[in-house]
Amino acid sequence: MSERREFLEGGLAPLACDRCGTRVLVKKNSARHTSVQWTTDPAATCPEFAEAVAGGTVSALVDTCWTLHATIERAARDGELEVPGD
Repeated sequence: MSERREFLEGGLAPLACDRCGTRVLVKKNSARHTSVQWTTDPAATCPEFAEAVAGGTVSALVDTCWTLHATIERAARDGELEVPGD
């Protein structure tokens, strides 16, 4: 794997949102820093993104899905995601 590809994709784990089941790839780089790669168009699969886009916000400008954020934090606490330093 190229160095760039490893940087972008290395250590990513699949995770489904506890609310809607949307699947993303996630990597906890530290307790405070998380990388997320959407595997689908979030506005088409995530209710929070869909609501923001329906209200006129461009999908790329939506800060985050707070339910997905909570799912990631729960998964880290429960040991489903590796957190460096833990």
